[in-house]
Amino acid sequence: MIRYALNCKNGHQFESWFQSAEAYDKLLAAGMVSCSVCGGTDVVKGLMAPRLSTSDTPEPTAPALTEETSPAEQALAEMRKKIEESSDYVGADFATEARAMHLGDSPNRSIYGEAKVEEAKELLEDGIPVVPLPFTPSRKNN
Repeated sequence: MIRYALNCKNGHQFESWFQSAEAYDKLLAAGMVSCSVCGGTDVVKGLMAPRLSTSDTPEPTAPALTEETSPAEQALAEMRKKIEESSDYVGADFATEARAMHLGDSPNRSIYGEAKVEEAKELLEDGIPVVPLPFTPSRKNN
């Protein structure tokens, strides 16, 4: 996995994780990388310093949403709420369900869930549009 600092043409700055540099390039070319603040797809990589971790360096935790939360964090929280309210959570069956919808074996609808990196890569290689979410789903059951 690789994390990129990204900038949109409207001047918004945000970060996102990708399977690899190649996955980022493929998603960008398909118009599937969008600004987490305004939704624009005119996005470029920004400058980013590498993050090194040692065994005695604790991993950072996500900040709690407060009045001091940045606009980007607020936009992500709103996006998460909208996705969880308007999409079906399919859990670990995400790749199977996405493929079934693509083949017409299951009705088209908005879904989200978990997929292994290999499964997501196969979906993209088969022309099935998927995009990683910048959060872990809060629901773990259907």
